[in-house]
Amino acid sequence: MHWQSTIFSKLIASVLIWLVSTTAFAQDGKMYPIDAPQEPGAIPLNTGGVDNQPEQESWFRQWGDPMARNISKATLTPFLADPKKATGTSVIVAPGGGFMWLSMDNEGWEVAQALAARGINAFVLKYRLQPTAGTLEAFETQMNQRFAEAAKSSGDNKTSSKRPRGNLDDQLEDVEAAYALIKSRAKEWNVDMKRIGMMGFSAGAGLTMATTLQSKKVSLAFIAPIYGGMDAVEVPKNAPPMFVAIAVDDFLFHGETGLIKSWYDAKIPVEFHLYQNGGHGFGLGNPDRTSNKWFDAFMHWLDVNKFLKP
Repeated sequence: MHWQSTIFSKLIASVLIWLVSTTAFAQDGKMYPIDAPQEPGAIPLNTGGVDNQPEQESWFRQWGDPMARNISKATLTPFLADPKKATGTSVIVAPGGGFMWLSMDNEGWEVAQALAARGINAFVLKYRLQPTAGTLEAFETQMNQRFAEAAKSSGDNKTSSKRPRGNLDDQLEDVEAAYALIKSRAKEWNVDMKRIGMMGFSAGAGLTMATTLQSKKVSLAFIAPIYGGMDAVEVPKNAPPMFVAIAVDDFLFHGETGLIKSWYDAKIPVEFHLYQNGGHGFGLGNPDRTSNKWFDAFMHWLDVNKFLKP
């Protein structure tokens, strides 16, 4: 449909304009405040706000990527495949950021564009986050603390049974609202509800897992938690096939593969790619890392499991 291609074009154009306007900033780990980019096509999910959220949504740039924080209004942005190549398979994409920020481009828009180019409808979920400090300096301290906590707790057998950790009621509600929206417009968007999956990165992988383990309203045909926690979980009988990718040098890894064994013991299909390097947050890939081919492996996995046939 014309409106689909128009929205997609506007989103790409706005992101390109944003990138050009921010090229003066170095591609480093320092945080730079930025204006919020336009998000044409973003649909409000109307799931409410966030308790005790005194700050407004704000954006910053780190490692060359736009990040959003203090999100109190969830949205869903469709990236619809060209009808000529659309398979009907669709993916809800959940960016990561420790539930304190979202890596919207590296783990959201870029991934959605790559999926749409392969005939898969993608829907980027901008979910609600935990409140963070008003200044970037104070937020950076909070961010570093969250990374340290995640690194310390990952692979801890004493706490593994508690995963996913924390109260994710808001985020689960956002996923369920996104799923309901997609279902309500499935015919319009050429979505086969029997072939809708979810892919999440880091905290988004945790949200993908929480949806799989806890939600009674979302039925997923497959899941792809990418560089998320790897500790064991109790697998529901109706759990979907799972594709997992993580790098050995990821601070969340610690040699733990309990998640894979959980799926294996439940006799549910699972594919596991453990890469020599790539670190954490590699998105679609970084130069000269073995993890760069994970997306191709994921597409092959979908193909073999007949999710790419119209």
